[in-house]
Amino acid sequence: MFQEPVKQEKSRYFKAPVFAVAPMIDWTDRHCRFLHRQLSKSALLYTEMVVADAIIHGPRDRLLSFSPAEHPVALQLGGSDPAKLAEAVRIAADFGYDEINLNVGCPSDRVQSGTFGACLMRDPAHVADLVTAMKRVSSVPVTVKCRIGVDDQEPTDVLPDFLAQVIGVGADAVWIHARKAWLQGLSPKENREVPPLDYELVYAMKRKNPDVFIGINGGIADLEQAADHLAHMDGVMLGRAAYHNTGLLAEVDAFLNFGAVEKTRTSEFDWLALRDTMADYAAELIGRGGRLHHVTRHMVGLFQGFAGARRFRQILSTDATRPGAGPEVIAAAFAVVDIDGGPGVQSEEKKLAG
Repeated sequence: MFQEPVKQEKSRYFKAPVFAVAPMIDWTDRHCRFLHRQLSKSALLYTEMVVADAIIHGPRDRLLSFSPAEHPVALQLGGSDPAKLAEAVRIAADFGYDEINLNVGCPSDRVQSGTFGACLMRDPAHVADLVTAMKRVSSVPVTVKCRIGVDDQEPTDVLPDFLAQVIGVGADAVWIHARKAWLQGLSPKENREVPPLDYELVYAMKRKNPDVFIGINGGIADLEQAADHLAHMDGVMLGRAAYHNTGLLAEVDAFLNFGAVEKTRTSEFDWLALRDTMADYAAELIGRGGRLHHVTRHMVGLFQGFAGARRFRQILSTDATRPGAGPEVIAAAFAVVDIDGGPGVQSEEKKLAG
């Protein structure tokens, strides 16, 4: 018999401040999340969006399995049918996710053709029905990630009503990407860059809903900007900045604990322990038929600002992709980085460049 989720557990889970790594299709797979968890014990990690139909009819273990080391980890679902989303939530329950998140923000043509993602912003009542169906069968928090509007919608009119409806049916948290999505005329990449950011509107939504966890996403480049947003919001979510400059995740735990960016010390992180952990992880994956590149492609952004970072990237981008490549490539890549020097050291290649 289904039991109501324990509210105390939810409040602990969403205790502000929260730093999250955004769900990113083709990027935040299980290997990426395992790496991110080695860098931060506190960051909330999200899967790539998984379509409800795929979970119901496809290879569930491949789509949903993950390492216990990844916790806390949230599953992001895509879909627009209440029954199918509920069934996907039931199936996912056996895998032990900490949260189920509904995608109401992706603007891609593929997602639109399935009438879900950002186009659902046009029908907040239907989104409320989806959240209701998911919550009926979920023992973990059900959350929503949305935009501030789509196409010709006026965000100051649309977003308050959207939030009122999804919060009204019990959404446990809402992450807001502070841009509109243009469903016609802009590519998904352009939709992450072209529509102007409206952080002030998102701040206003938090002030209007003081008792509900609301986090902000969109255009946040580093921890300094994250700190500015946390003065107004319960959580910050970084996407491509956290992926392309992966090393910043090594600062997140200190950032959240001390609440000040200057307290963080990337250079104090145990990079050699990370090297060994990822080499062991890669060896196990290769032993199960995987390839080194499945792991190392997520590691390329680790050493932004370190001397030797360029060569590190070259090794992972070339040697790790060769047939038969093994975890020794990871050791070779780490060996060219001036880890003791830390970030901010001018590398030889930069000096030579000018």
